[in-house]
Amino acid sequence: MKVLQLVTTPRPFFDQQVSALEERGVDCTVLGVPGEHGGDSSRSPTAYARYYRDVLSTIRSTEYDLVHANYGLVVPFALAQPTRPVVVTLWGTDLMSEHSWLRSLSRFGARRADAAVVPSRPMARALGTEHDLLPFGVDTDLFRPMPRDEARDRVGWETDRPIALFPYDRDRDVKDFPRARRLVERADVDVDLRTVSGVAHEEIPAYMNASDVLLVTSKRESGPMVVKEAAACNLPIVSTDVGFVRETIGGVENCVVSDRDGALIGGLERIVDEGSRSNGRESIDGLGIDSLGDRLLGVYRRVLDQCDGAKQRTEVGHGV
Repeated sequence: MKVLQLVTTPRPFFDQQVSALEERGVDCTVLGVPGEHGGDSSRSPTAYARYYRDVLSTIRSTEYDLVHANYGLVVPFALAQPTRPVVVTLWGTDLMSEHSWLRSLSRFGARRADAAVVPSRPMARALGTEHDLLPFGVDTDLFRPMPRDEARDRVGWETDRPIALFPYDRDRDVKDFPRARRLVERADVDVDLRTVSGVAHEEIPAYMNASDVLLVTSKRESGPMVVKEAAACNLPIVSTDVGFVRETIGGVENCVVSDRDGALIGGLERIVDEGSRSNGRESIDGLGIDSLGDRLLGVYRRVLDQCDGAKQRTEVGHGV
C-alpha cells in the first residue's frame, strides 16, 4: 500500500505514526508545506500555492493508493485530486481554532473525505459528522519513569529544590507563561519554575523525570500531547482544562485539572509537599504507537475496500 501523507509541519507524534505504518508495510511519502513555521507565526499564501503544485506533481509521478491529509489546512490539497481516496486527520488547533474559517474548512474536509479521524472526545463532539476516534499514540518505551536524581544528572540540573516544568516556549502567548509564573509565585511552597523548549524530542523524558510537576497553563490546546507523555513518566500534572487533559488525567493520582487559580495553586502546593509521583502510566493503556498503527491501517483498508466496492458497482451499472 502506498500512501501520500500531507502535513503542514511534521510533529513527533506524526513521525511516530508514519513509522508505525511503515512497520506494517505501508509505503509512506511525506509532503510538508514549504517554508518555516514557528511559534504563533504562519506561512505565506505563496508557500501554499507552491504546495499545491508540489502535491499535484507528486501524485502524477507515483501510483498512490490513497492520500492522507494531516491537519485541516492541507485538506483542500488532498481533495483537489479526484482520483485517490482521501483520509483526513484533524489535530485540534484546526477544528477547535479561534478562526471560524479554519473550523469551517476542517468540518468541510471531514465531510468530503472518505474517512475522518479525530484524536479526542471533545473534538469528536465538535465535528458533527461520521468519524473514527483514534487517540494519538505515546511511545511508552521512550516516555517511561526513571529515578529523579539520575534524570537531573542527565540534563545537568544541579539543585535539590522541587521543580515545576513549563514545557513550552515562554514567548508563545497561547501557552500563557505569565500565568504559570504567577501561580508559582503565589504558591506557599519552595518550587523552581523551569522552561524547556527547542530540545530534541528524545531528551524530553529526562526533563520530565527530573521534574516534580508538569505545569500547563495554556489558554487553549488541541491536546496537548505533553500531558500524555508526562503521564507515561508518572509525572504529576497541574493543568488548565484544555483539549483532552481532563479525559486523560481526570482520575489520575496527584494530578489537578482546573481553570481556577486557587485550585491550580492548591494542586502545586499539595504535590510539592507530598513529593509523590502519579499513576498516570496506567491511564494511557491502549494508546501506544503500535495500537495507533494497527487501527489507522484498519481505516486505510476499510476505505480502500469501500472504494473498490463502489467502483465495481459503477462498472456493473454501466454494463462494463
